[in-house]
Amino acid sequence: MSSSNSNSNVKKEAKAAMNKFKMEAASEVGVNLKEGYNGDLTSRQAGSVGGQMVKKMIEDMESRMQ
Repeated sequence: MSSSNSNSNVKKEAKAAMNKFKMEAASEVGVNLKEGYNGDLTSRQAGSVGGQMVKKMIEDMESRMQ
């Protein structure tokens, strides 16, 4: 397997994992995301999803430090 093919597979897996994480965060804050385009979200909704994602990442890092 060539290096560029290997990187492509990693990118696909990382993108899928990030999309799953985003959908979970949206669900936790009550924002209904759909697959694909979500440009109809309000700034508040988009911000709450992003904020929840950051909160979860910080919680994960804190738990790893203990």
